[in-house]
Amino acid sequence: MSRFRPGLLPSLVVFALLPLLVWLGFWQLERAEDKRVLMAAAEARRAAEPLPVSALERQAQLAYTRVSLQGSFDAAHSVLLDSRTRAGVAGVELLQPFYDQPSGLWLLVNRGWLPWPDRRIAPQFSTPEAPLSLTGWVYLPPGEGFLLGQGESSGWPKLVNAVDAPALWQLLGRGGASFEVRLDPGPLAYRADWPVVAMDPQKHLGYAVQWFALALALLGLFIYLGISNARERNDEFSTEPD
Repeated sequence: MSRFRPGLLPSLVVFALLPLLVWLGFWQLERAEDKRVLMAAAEARRAAEPLPVSALERQAQLAYTRVSLQGSFDAAHSVLLDSRTRAGVAGVELLQPFYDQPSGLWLLVNRGWLPWPDRRIAPQFSTPEAPLSLTGWVYLPPGEGFLLGQGESSGWPKLVNAVDAPALWQLLGRGGASFEVRLDPGPLAYRADWPVVAMDPQKHLGYAVQWFALALALLGLFIYLGISNARERNDEFSTEPD
């Protein structure tokens, strides 16, 4: 007599779900490792000496490269990146065109996060007028943003849902860099604590543990069901009259 009879339907369910759960667990482990590599590379680049804007074109990897700027802001054409929160507080990120005199290029500089809890009152910020020496790092968004789209505010500063520097330069009729420069923390920066990744490696490890735990629970339930069904079946045979 059989000691393991899980049944056809439970077997099909387990054979379909178990490989998927295990794959999801290993996928989260891979994502955790990718995030660790990305964070290490980003920290290494951000710890390096800043480069002048003219040297960036010779860099194979622009993301997170530190850069030095010398010039002034254009206070008349500020951009407010909407739907940014910090500790549950609604706000925006302030981006302003900056003219780098040594390279002759315009760059879109992100000066950091501003709270905006009351939509009836415009966010308050100030812009220095004197020539400045700044440092920051290159930020390349993971997807395509948009600046001139539906829902864009009229006039300046413009309220946008995502940033597209080339579209801004086209609108202003200027030649500028295609990337965003995020300002280093300092007197001219607002809240400049951008994370390198949206989800840290520990969270991916936590999700991996959950997927593996589900796979183990499913396998344990399958084994229990197979043994339990076999025992019931064997008991039926043993109680049948000869």
